[in-house]
Amino acid sequence: MAHAGVEMTVATTDDDGPGAHLSVPLGQPQNGNGAARYYFRKQTEFYKCSVPLWRWLARRVGEFDLVHIHALFSFASVAAARCARRCRVPYIVRPLGVLNRWGMENRRAWLKSLSFRFVEKPLLRCAAAIHYTSEQEKTEAEAAGATHRPFVVPLGLDLRQFESLPGPDRFLKRWPQAADRAVVLFLSRLDPKKGLDLLIDAFAAVKKKHADALLVVAGNGEESFVRALRGRVEQMGIAGDVVWTGFLEGSDKLDALAAARAFVLPSYSENFGIALVEALAAGLPCITTEGVAVSEDVRERNAGLVVRAESAALVSALDRLLSDATLRANVGANGRRLAAERFSVEAMGTALKQLYEQILANPESSRR
Repeated sequence: MAHAGVEMTVATTDDDGPGAHLSVPLGQPQNGNGAARYYFRKQTEFYKCSVPLWRWLARRVGEFDLVHIHALFSFASVAAARCARRCRVPYIVRPLGVLNRWGMENRRAWLKSLSFRFVEKPLLRCAAAIHYTSEQEKTEAEAAGATHRPFVVPLGLDLRQFESLPGPDRFLKRWPQAADRAVVLFLSRLDPKKGLDLLIDAFAAVKKKHADALLVVAGNGEESFVRALRGRVEQMGIAGDVVWTGFLEGSDKLDALAAARAFVLPSYSENFGIALVEALAAGLPCITTEGVAVSEDVRERNAGLVVRAESAALVSALDRLLSDATLRANVGANGRRLAAERFSVEAMGTALKQLYEQILANPESSRR
């Protein structure tokens, strides 16, 4: 938005995961990336309630032309919407994928159903627009009952860092067991919805044909879940062929992308798929599943292999990519073009600014 010339202010809590708080000044503006950021103490884990955030919103929302709310089933979202309505300021809601079928059925289903009926659905009905980041996210949200004023604007990434990767040497120095191996990279949060169980099963089968294959799992998650995944790997007898790097960011992430021969995001459900877009931008041949929202873009542009979230389908796709250098080169080049044309920060900024201007040109239609 800064690139598009829009003045932005961000208000959020200091939440940094269960029981954790960001180490940031509270209630004071922190400047960066063209926006002033205000952080406020979360006071509960459930719903991330923050009275200081509520007070700030009540006092300051009327100063703004428009409010863009990110997420649902959150105290901050409800507080922002109610303050915006009281001050007659139009607001947009980005659901962040929480209305997709997998999330509604597998994440506190009864509580979400009740909350959606009495809290989120009225909040969405009064929004000037609902911002989805993919057609798939919009379709699943509409099936859940969110049919009001949808707009699709894909997320934008700063792709410059992926245009020229550093080479694999630094990664191999840190993890020498990856030398002379066909590295299959999973890089994302370790969570049940990410389908890593499917990938582990598929990789164990692929190893029988591709003895040089090595699975690199880059990410972290809840300790009990990660322990279960490691146990699964041990049980299958492939512990020596799986590297657990933990969370990678910045240059460490670029090093991992540079060392990989293929990238896999096998999620059961993703409202967008940022890790996949980053891999596409890096020119990596990618495999993903139909539950990842940007998979349709990947399929349409022949920018990777899109399969069902099943181990057998992943086995076939991995075998194809690892066996065919020409296929890897073609889908890698197509993926790089797709990322540049559709998922850049410039494309997102332009599209969002147009949406904002459209709403502000007819403000009464959003103040109901």
